[in-house]
Amino acid sequence: MDSTAKILEENLEKILKGEGLELREFDSLPEVKPVTLRKNVCYIVSAVIFNSKEEVLMVQEAKRECYGSWYLPAGRMEERESILEALQREVKEEAGIDCQPVTLLLVEEHGPKWVRFTFLAKETGGSLKTTAEADAESLQAQWWDRESPLPLRARDILPLIDAGIKYRQNPWFPVLQPADFPCHVICQRLFLTFISSSGNTDTSDEDCLWLLLSNNNANSHPSLPIEVSVKTYITWAAHRLIKECMPSSSINVVICGVLGVQHNGRIPGKTDGICFNTLVLLENSEGGPEINSPPPLESDSYRWHEVTNQSLRAKIIQRIKDRSVLPIHSQF
Repeated sequence: MDSTAKILEENLEKILKGEGLELREFDSLPEVKPVTLRKNVCYIVSAVIFNSKEEVLMVQEAKRECYGSWYLPAGRMEERESILEALQREVKEEAGIDCQPVTLLLVEEHGPKWVRFTFLAKETGGSLKTTAEADAESLQAQWWDRESPLPLRARDILPLIDAGIKYRQNPWFPVLQPADFPCHVICQRLFLTFISSSGNTDTSDEDCLWLLLSNNNANSHPSLPIEVSVKTYITWAAHRLIKECMPSSSINVVICGVLGVQHNGRIPGKTDGICFNTLVLLENSEGGPEINSPPPLESDSYRWHEVTNQSLRAKIIQRIKDRSVLPIHSQF
């Protein structure tokens, strides 16, 4: 194996483990300025925390527009915070307890201007906030059995609670924490795949796996394409890339989910961006011609690479088939 192939395989393994990679070059980079937290991007953190009785932690709102209603501990990230620091601060301020994140549970987005990171977390100390400690952050905190009547601020938290229960019972993707890598924009590193059948219906061991690689790397090392998200939904970056390099192909773009989240945020206005390492599958369109090789590329900026390492190929195909990835939901 030559050195470039070895570097590529090592980097792919890191991404599969959620470790992240340094950001160097972007593909199809539009003219965009670095994003700035609380100015043109907004990140929300929320926590799903259970006690030993399977009750979920809830806080009573103090805000005028939703005074007295109940919600998960949640709030906006502040300048110079990491995602994890924001989570722990919000839980402490609103609920009075200390917490440790178990895993990212779900990402929701309305485009770059609103991204919510929901964590499954566990209590590690402190005590529940009482009405005597009410302040502008919240009125109190309580454990909710999910059956007793409780006036909710919004029902959008119910799927988050359900996801936490589901993950505790049967985790469907590996534990994932944000990786500390600076980024000045919101972007996606696209782990874009195509699987061609071997023709053997009894086994998928010989299925061919193809990855789309970028030719825009100044260091000449093979790399995955990185697409910047500007005003549209973050997940549309993959669709834009396909339209650019395969405009004549009739093919479905399936966003499987997120393999990793990269953020630093230490320098306001310069490292407020986030990179989502995103697993994408290209499939034959329903009713379209069946193709057993990657769609032809109409741009010299990209190339297809066949994954021949059997162990790596098996890992990637399994993650695709099991959808063993962090869900990302675009709120249309």
